[in-house]
Amino acid sequence: MEPTATIAFATIAFAAVAFAAVGTVAGLLAGLLGIGGGAVIVPALLVLLPTLGKDGAWTAHQAVATSLATVVAAGSASALSHHRRGAVRWALVTRLVPGLLAGAACGALLAGWVPGSWLKRLFGLFLLVSGARMLRAAPTSAPRRPLPGRLLTAASAGMGAVSAVLGIGGGVLLVPFLARHGLALRNAVATSSACGVPLALAGSIGFVLSGWGRAGLAGHSLGFVVWPAALAIAATAVPMASLGARLTHRLPTDALKRVFGVFLLAVGLRLALW
Repeated sequence: MEPTATIAFATIAFAAVAFAAVGTVAGLLAGLLGIGGGAVIVPALLVLLPTLGKDGAWTAHQAVATSLATVVAAGSASALSHHRRGAVRWALVTRLVPGLLAGAACGALLAGWVPGSWLKRLFGLFLLVSGARMLRAAPTSAPRRPLPGRLLTAASAGMGAVSAVLGIGGGVLLVPFLARHGLALRNAVATSSACGVPLALAGSIGFVLSGWGRAGLAGHSLGFVVWPAALAIAATAVPMASLGARLTHRLPTDALKRVFGVFLLAVGLRLALW
């Protein structure tokens, strides 16, 4: 085998193993905590894409877009598993989805014009805030607030826009929002998983459109979405998301959230100072 061919084969093999590992961790957390997996996938792709010779001005955009495309698959598996256990509040999903769809589509289209360095720093700041919130102990008797009426669409649109810009499924925002408004944690996780699928789909389409025809994109891309990476990650994320959803009903999720919170703080600090 020629040296060039050997290097190419080794690069492909490394990418396959790396993406499979990322999908395993992201899928497990997506099902277990309802976070969509983007908090793991985006930082991993920011590291992996440059090692595969795909570094450039659009690396951050492609990491975010590819993460959203992966969340569609992993979130679907997680939502289905939660639905089978009767944990998804579908009436609430139908109220949240219109705003989430509109916000995600607009956020993805606008993100195409944000410099990549700012996307990295925004994501780092988001992880720092999310990690701090996960480490904070939940109050023993948190007051329950009624869901906003007419403002619910506006609130969900805001969460959809932020989620699309950051490449997450919305769970980091939706789960605490739903928990504050009276849902048990497991129901909040399950409902967030169901909401994350249309959100991620709308965001992915938005990134395809905003990245269409851009010069300097990594190969095998559709807009900003790097489809080989998305498919490789989804291959392991989907079964692990189903496993994570089953474990939600057995494991102490509060303790797991604190462990993950430490991880988010470390990664967020790294990205914020990138």
